[in-house]
Amino acid sequence: MLLWLAGCSPLPPLEGRSETQQLPVAQARDTSLGEMVSPLVAQHDDTNGFHALRNARDAFAARLLLARSAEQTLDVQYYIWHDDITGSLLHRALLDAADRGVRVRMLLDDTNTAGLDDTLAALDAHANIEVRLFNPFVIRSPRFVGYITDFSRANRRMHNKSFTVDNQATIIGGRNIGDEYFGAATDVAFSDLDVLAIGPVVQDVSGDFDRYWASRSAYPVSRLIDSVGREGTARLEDELDALLAEPEAQDYLAALEEEPLIRRLRERRLPLVWAEATMVSDDPAKGLGEAGADELLIGRIRGLLGPPEDEVYLVSPYFVPEDRGTGLFTGLEASGVDVTILTNALEATDVGAVHAGYAKHRRELLEAGVRLFELKRQPGAPGRSQAAGPFGSKGASLHAKTFAVDEERLFVGSFNFDPRSADLNTELGFVIESPELAREMTAFFRDDIPANAYEVRLDEGGDLVWLERTDAGMIRHDSEPNVGALRRAWVRFISVLPIDWLL
Repeated sequence: MLLWLAGCSPLPPLEGRSETQQLPVAQARDTSLGEMVSPLVAQHDDTNGFHALRNARDAFAARLLLARSAEQTLDVQYYIWHDDITGSLLHRALLDAADRGVRVRMLLDDTNTAGLDDTLAALDAHANIEVRLFNPFVIRSPRFVGYITDFSRANRRMHNKSFTVDNQATIIGGRNIGDEYFGAATDVAFSDLDVLAIGPVVQDVSGDFDRYWASRSAYPVSRLIDSVGREGTARLEDELDALLAEPEAQDYLAALEEEPLIRRLRERRLPLVWAEATMVSDDPAKGLGEAGADELLIGRIRGLLGPPEDEVYLVSPYFVPEDRGTGLFTGLEASGVDVTILTNALEATDVGAVHAGYAKHRRELLEAGVRLFELKRQPGAPGRSQAAGPFGSKGASLHAKTFAVDEERLFVGSFNFDPRSADLNTELGFVIESPELAREMTAFFRDDIPANAYEVRLDEGGDLVWLERTDAGMIRHDSEPNVGALRRAWVRFISVLPIDWLL
């Protein structure tokens, strides 16, 4: 039956898709955003200005204000876009921009759009909005049919994240669109990192968006989902307005107004770090398994960061080094380079199977001299939720993806240090030549991490221990802290399965 369904539901043709490109630079400079940005960039010899968005609400406020400032184009590319408070606020912002005549292009990975077909169709029905889905599921429900009948394609996802306005400002990093990423959720909170950028690198992001938009994996939603017409758009607008009038949404909007970033953006005095930078991304052909090794992000990162000489600091929420990564880090330690890694503790991770892929390599890394820290679920964070399932955590969880080399340069983007990011999913990020930002990350490890993470070590007998620094002194844990025996047993079981390539 499944084979019959697959045979009766081929992917739609791509011929006749609209062909659109980034806003020409000269035209982009004539927008209000361009008139503000261009003189700043010129004053800094056409380098790039960056502002790190560490605070969750700041990260959302920056996106919302940029969307409201758009005059010509708005390009958004995401792996996840929920229809919760923050997702709905940005849906409303896209519709408002489209009503002003802004051309909106929305490119979403299709793996997390279950239940959103009506919303996507309603957005796409607006004359100035086009929605495309990357590696879509032809059978919209149940989705597992697509995995069974076309696994090699369905298993490859677009993990890129970018939000670009008028080809003059962009936000890239680790955050998807959803309440858990922007401090609006009550049962989950992700610790994450984005950067807002202006300068020539923005045109590179726009060009990369064009490349994905025109790729053989990007299908117009109108060819997959029945149109709902302008009436459907009007219904969506009414639904969004009703949802955003609810107390929870109004409270969140009121909280945004208290954020200093809002005032700085409105007063045009946002502090920026100026630096050379290179955008790196995977060829979208990776989504079909057709990208060559020289077209992958991981190889370009290595070339741009260069061989470390003194130290490497790495933050990866989903850290699955496999033998090749373990060999890389142990080799660096053997050559005199200090390697320090931060990932999620088992109590904080939202994907226990990924933790299993990391845990099997801890001992070898520690024996080589690598320092390992595992972020704790933070005090005051929401407790575990039934929605997490028996082996997931819905407390505060690390989600940032960044690493710094020799206090000189760093990477910020969507790339996790795991096989899925390296071999299966497409990714996007910046390599930034900024000693200032790299030193901030070093200071973060030196000053903040020891108090908020367990340090994993080997004791005198060679056993793994987790050291927790508290106001009352050091606490030693002889097993994964704050998780039950059932969950620890599950992780041990998963760790022996040959599934690292899927993680």
